[in-house]
Amino acid sequence: MTREKREADARVLDGTKREVSATSLFSGRIGNWKDWGRVFQSIELFTPLMEHIFCEERLPFEAARNLTPGTNAVFKVGKYVIKIFAPAESGIDQTMDMRTELFAMKRAEEVGVRTPRLVARGMVEDKYRFAYLITEYIEGVEFVEAVKTMSRDEKISVARRLREATDRMNTACEPFNGIDVINDENRRIRWDARYTERFRAERLAYIKTRDYGEQVFAHGDLCGDNIILSPDGELFIIDFADSVLAPVIYERAHVAVELFRLDPDLLYGYFGNTSALELTELCFDGILIHDFGGDIVASHIGEPGSFARLEDFRKRLRDRIESELRFTDEDFTKFRS
Repeated sequence: MTREKREADARVLDGTKREVSATSLFSGRIGNWKDWGRVFQSIELFTPLMEHIFCEERLPFEAARNLTPGTNAVFKVGKYVIKIFAPAESGIDQTMDMRTELFAMKRAEEVGVRTPRLVARGMVEDKYRFAYLITEYIEGVEFVEAVKTMSRDEKISVARRLREATDRMNTACEPFNGIDVINDENRRIRWDARYTERFRAERLAYIKTRDYGEQVFAHGDLCGDNIILSPDGELFIIDFADSVLAPVIYERAHVAVELFRLDPDLLYGYFGNTSALELTELCFDGILIHDFGGDIVASHIGEPGSFARLEDFRKRLRDRIESELRFTDEDFTKFRS
């Protein structure tokens, strides 16, 4: 990597580039994405690097512990969370990820969505070049766990509050990372050979001719681990690294299927009087363009190889929604009244 590229990345990240001695703080090996997958949750490997960062940032260091794994290395250290982004050797553009997260956190704060306070950011030149963010740690329960003990009324209430938050986020926004959710070829990765060739061809033809309307800011990964309910009942949204400009159904389909798992009370709180047919079409269109769409289908709708054609997926999705809700369109609407 050239000096000019390093300096340009430092300006983009708007952090403090920190030089360290020739002795590596990080002793692991990262040569590709599989290597990163083997090391990114290792407290032992990352502790010397984290100790150095906390010392440089003049923050107290305590024994680290793992948090819910995602793409980057994330650890709780006392009152803080440190996210260390995958270095370039992993095959991931950390500059883009960090720039996206910084932009999105700032925007969320501006529109009134609760997020952890940013404490520090920067880069460390070590054996590899590590970018990092440090935020406050939010005490609370992850959404995926909290809903397990909620009553019907509590589910409806929390889903309504989430809808209020996403309505504030899912608004017109300036371009911020250059991602095209419809046309970028790397957005097809999860629609891989698990799906039939005909299915993949029909999916591409469909999304390229579909009018998806206005693009808005989308968090992109509102899964059960990325929403925290604090002890006083506040909703905090975390991990904005997958944020994009996208049609609003990109966000809503992910919420319905991945976050809510088609729970009828959560759906009612978030979507109101939406029929099973309308919900099917919303999820169908949104999942087909989502970066995680192929995995969402495999996890919650059916075995990828069982969908010979795109229409098979639509029918299975409709059947699944009606089965989970145990209502026809007519009954579904009556229930919402």
